[in-house]
Amino acid sequence: MQILVSILIGFIAFLHLYFMYFEMFAWTTKGPKIFRGFPKNLFEPTKSMAANQGLYNGFLAAGLIWTYFINDAIWHFNIALFFLSCVTIAGVYGALTVSKKIFFIQALPAVITIILLHLKFM
Repeated sequence: MQILVSILIGFIAFLHLYFMYFEMFAWTTKGPKIFRGFPKNLFEPTKSMAANQGLYNGFLAAGLIWTYFINDAIWHFNIALFFLSCVTIAGVYGALTVSKKIFFIQALPAVITIILLHLKFM
């Protein structure tokens, strides 16, 4: 169970590092190819807004990566739970306001990891 939770936390952290890269550095180049429904002329004006959002994704990734360096089991659990909960809330909000796909890409892996994290510490 420990290995599976660690792999999932790493996967979610990697996703958020990718989101950070995409939103901070590739918004105007890769964005129009990924978000085809978004008018192309709006990518440049929203570049700084996307970069700000990317920065927050970087913070989520950093928090999840931090869990790999925590030796105390209780602190590890609490920090992992906090950042996975933040990811879940962001994913649910994104699903409600932008696209249902965001729930499956962002929130669902975090929810599964939270459940496994709880099972690991029971």
